[in-house]
Amino acid sequence: MLEEKEISQAVISRLPRYYRYLQDLIEEGTERISSRELSSRMHVTASQIRQDFNNFGGFGQQGYGYNVQYLHDEIGQILGLDQEHSMVLIGAGNLGQALVGYMNFKRRGFVFKAAFDCKPELVGKKVGQVVIRPMSELTTLIDREKIEIAVLTVPKGAAVEIANQLSGTCIRAIWNFAHVDLPVPERIQVENVHLSDSLMKLSYQIRSDDMNESTKQ
Repeated sequence: MLEEKEISQAVISRLPRYYRYLQDLIEEGTERISSRELSSRMHVTASQIRQDFNNFGGFGQQGYGYNVQYLHDEIGQILGLDQEHSMVLIGAGNLGQALVGYMNFKRRGFVFKAAFDCKPELVGKKVGQVVIRPMSELTTLIDREKIEIAVLTVPKGAAVEIANQLSGTCIRAIWNFAHVDLPVPERIQVENVHLSDSLMKLSYQIRSDDMNESTKQ
């Protein structure tokens, strides 16, 4: 299905959004949709939608549009959602516990197998379906259970040291909520999540709107 070609990060970043909208359409009972109809829902141009899908073979038929279930399944396969991904949480504070308890991850195939924290008062407690373990067990469990993804919700002062530990394990990716760049081997993919960045973007948009309104007056 996938050709050996370079897909831009902009296209890849839109795939999860397509997947979510298609899931909504399935739940509504919609069997097929045109790029124009999908465009009106997502506020992405129909041309952009067709270009994005053409990177992976197209999926549609002229005069028919897209079969919603088929397109949803194909995008899910492209995103690797047709298989389970095992995860561990490192840092079982408020944010970490909220992530473990978010059931949509499991529905998408992202399953927490364990949680870890350095605070003795947290060790042994249960979060969601997993028990919080001491950091001393981290690397052994990751390699024994063949964990793919580490979710890092620790202070940035501890993140680099933990990343160094993870580099010596079978971990393939890190979902990093610490505000620091992680020195890891190229084989480990890192997705940085800075929650304050989204708020700063909103702040910029509010300021821009205020400036536009003032120029109209």
